[in-house]
Amino acid sequence: MESFEVSTAERLSVIDITERVSEAIPDDADGTVTVFVEHTTAGVTVNEAESRLLEDFESALSDLVDDSGWKHDQIDDNADSHIRSLLVGPDVTIPVVDGSPQLGRWQSVLFVECDGPRRRTVRVVG
Repeated sequence: MESFEVSTAERLSVIDITERVSEAIPDDADGTVTVFVEHTTAGVTVNEAESRLLEDFESALSDLVDDSGWKHDQIDDNADSHIRSLLVGPDVTIPVVDGSPQLGRWQSVLFVECDGPRRRTVRVVG
């Protein structure tokens, strides 16, 4: 199992981590790897990493989930972050051949921060 950290500067951000995931996969790996975020207010997904689309993802998550008015906010004011990460999910599984992730032409592994700025751990397990 390999891991790496991702640092974010904004409350909500989507970051392409494909290269870092690739580097964490052993050269002789075949099968699958699971990319897992061990946090309840962050997630990971596979999609296109075009810069305007990343901004659109952030806007969509903001539009879908209001920032305030949630019961959990009485505890630590981040219910919106938990709900947004629930929509994204904590993991993706990717096929691997000869140590290379088998992603489609436009697919990238995206880390989604919902409660930043933070330092997060991403695990790559195969």
